[in-house]
Amino acid sequence: MRNCVVAQSGGPTSVINASVMGLLAKNNEVKFFDHVFGGLNGIEGILKEDFLNLSLLTEEEIEEVKHTPSAALGSCRYKLKNYEDSKEEYEKLFEIFKKHDIHAFFYAGGNDSQDTVRKLSAYAKERGHEVSFIGIPKTVDNDLEVIDHAPGFGSAARYIAVSVLESYLDSLVYTNNGVFITETMGRDAGWLAASGALATYKGRRCADIVLLPEVPFDEEKFLKRVEEVYKEKQHVYIVASEGVRLKDGSFLAATKAHAHDSFGHAQLGGAGNALKNIIQQSGITSRVKVLELSTLQRSAFHLASPVDVEEAFTLGGRALLLAKEGETGVVSILKRVSDAPYEVTYTKTEAKNIANHVKYMPLSMVTEDGMNITEEALAYFKPLVGELPTYRILHHYDALKK
Repeated sequence: MRNCVVAQSGGPTSVINASVMGLLAKNNEVKFFDHVFGGLNGIEGILKEDFLNLSLLTEEEIEEVKHTPSAALGSCRYKLKNYEDSKEEYEKLFEIFKKHDIHAFFYAGGNDSQDTVRKLSAYAKERGHEVSFIGIPKTVDNDLEVIDHAPGFGSAARYIAVSVLESYLDSLVYTNNGVFITETMGRDAGWLAASGALATYKGRRCADIVLLPEVPFDEEKFLKRVEEVYKEKQHVYIVASEGVRLKDGSFLAATKAHAHDSFGHAQLGGAGNALKNIIQQSGITSRVKVLELSTLQRSAFHLASPVDVEEAFTLGGRALLLAKEGETGVVSILKRVSDAPYEVTYTKTEAKNIANHVKYMPLSMVTEDGMNITEEALAYFKPLVGELPTYRILHHYDALKK
């Protein structure tokens, strides 16, 4: 008997289930493993022997789960310690693998999850255990090194772009519309906030200002720009990452970060309100609204990117083939060949190249003033999100103006 187990870790996305179903569908095709088990709630569930036999799913059910958001197997934020600090845990895990004839473990998750793949693979190699450990990339933040873009990002970026466009239109209805701030996820990297610049109306970007963690926040420079735009059109639209930082490296929203997750990361949220206070205290205007997208941007499948869904599905299938080829300690990834026409190629990288690393937005994608993004960034984003809606507002038609 030759079985495998797949599990999900970290924050859910619109397409992480597509990756798991891609793996299952590929195994149904090549028939390498007798059974594909799903570990409930990540490695925590595996340690409790909480398994589902995914091989019992029909083709119709696989297709349904592929197009279902969130994490169908449940998730966890469990950080696996080094072997020296948790010997019993490692030994228990491999006893469970042996008991259930598990010859491969697939982990769908971000950089912390791929650290688990790295640790377990190294442990197995050192002790001669014939179990493969393969990573499947996932994160809406798009901060995974080596891979061109992470599954989950394209759909989150599409949701943000549409949300910026629609909230922009919502914020235009008065004669004095003040300042509107949309806060996105992105603790360390600004990919999600930058995707808000994709939103355009009548050929112009909706976002006047985009603030990213990669560019230190300069309050004086920021207020000067806000005042300039406000005087010009009585309306300013700002997209800000939750991870906007001050020059000393501290978070703008640090006073709001009253908790940390199990990986020791500050639980942010509050950059938008911090900016609101700064603007109001400056006297530019008291009309400032803040929209915090929060978890809505992670699993909004009604706005999922078709490209994102299919790439996630393919990466899951490729992970299965990597195990079939005898690989271990690697992650299934993709590389971009071209923007237009959009083309990618599928390959692999060692888990150590992704584990505990962060991919930041290159400064070439940021405008010189540090408060918006360049055409290079838009060319990178556009193929990943798909078509965006276009709208028309009557009172903006020149022909109808008196």
